Amino acid sequence: MGAQPASSALGAGASLVGIVGKDEAAESLSTRLQSAGIHADFQVSASKPTITKLRVISRHQQLLRLDFEDVFEAEDADQLPQKVEQLLGNVGALILSDYAKGALQNSQALIASARQAGVPVLVDPKGGDFDAYRGATLLTPNLSEFEAVVGACLNEQSLVEKGAELLDRLDLDALLITRSEHGMTLLRKDMPELHLPARAREVFDVTGAGDTVISVLATAIAAGAELPDAVAMANIAAGLVVGKLGTATISMPELRRAISEEQGSERGVVNEEQLLVDVADARAHGERIVFTNGCFDILHAGHVGYLEQARKQGDRLILAINSDASVTRLKGEGRPINPVERRMAVLAGLEAVDWVVPFEDDTPERLLELIKPDILVKGGDYSRTEVVGWEIVEGYGGEIKALDFLDDCSTTAIVEKIQDK
Repeated sequence: MGAQPASSALGAGASLVGIVGKDEAAESLSTRLQSAGIHADFQVSASKPTITKLRVISRHQQLLRLDFEDVFEAEDADQLPQKVEQLLGNVGALILSDYAKGALQNSQALIASARQAGVPVLVDPKGGDFDAYRGATLLTPNLSEFEAVVGACLNEQSLVEKGAELLDRLDLDALLITRSEHGMTLLRKDMPELHLPARAREVFDVTGAGDTVISVLATAIAAGAELPDAVAMANIAAGLVVGKLGTATISMPELRRAISEEQGSERGVVNEEQLLVDVADARAHGERIVFTNGCFDILHAGHVGYLEQARKQGDRLILAINSDASVTRLKGEGRPINPVERRMAVLAGLEAVDWVVPFEDDTPERLLELIKPDILVKGGDYSRTEVVGWEIVEGYGGEIKALDFLDDCSTTAIVEKIQDK
């Protein structure tokens, strides 16, 4: 009944049940949900308007939020249990997002129906009384919401003990407490607690972070993931979404890439055989492959800026590196300065680069025929037909892009300056 856009952005089917007014805001909401592929079944209140929120933002910072709302009455929500019951045979999880606006006045009926149908119920709670969620599969309060119910937690042990008591009292399967910069804590009956550190690199806006957590949790659980794995995915997803401005979603390619980086897999220095496997897997998940190549003998600011630009053209970036013999043939004796192993190790450490693969030829044409990237990029003021391999790439429907390169950065110039001294 909430957080469906985030689930839909991950590729999951999603249905939304809730209350709206008979007004323009409801029509706009229905149109946007339909365009996102989300099935919506609303109960229309005859007397209350659709809840709307206005966020005032200046220089990418939210200054305040204006809420235009009335709490819905019991009769405004009396059809919701039936609407949810009609969906239970076709869903893998039910999310109850409680904003204390009147839609979840029958939460116990919803939980009972879902549990009877074998559908896990995940609740994003609200208020100082969690009794309304008794019997749910999982609650996801933030620390403030949790402490409003159980009292202040002075340390980790206190948090775990009070959480265990709440699990028993409400007959919950699990409790996930989100703790901002301190990460998350998962508590389950007769199981050791699981603490996960926060994964955010930069925090721009925490709006909707809780929705992202419960959406990814529900999507993963519905897909058959074990709860600890689903929580780990949700933790990574939360770290991604707070790095975006406003009420944002994350895509499956973004999440998969972050998980791969977390595990230290599916990126780095690879051989051609491994690259083909990884690229096939990426394509199976809808990711676009970008390819570029070069000697990259002495890494400088021009290289870094160019690779960052290249990465933004798609979802994954392949960097093909000339072997030492190839560099010598192209650049002359005395080059490369750095052997290929060192060049690849440095480049693989850049966030923009997914895979680094060496090649022995003077051109990357054989690799292009083998990999068939979606986009071939080259740095500098090149026309389309001046980019080596353009015929191959356009022949199978790929794109050619020339990107800007810092004019005052050149490996050759750096080498000559060193030699002069």
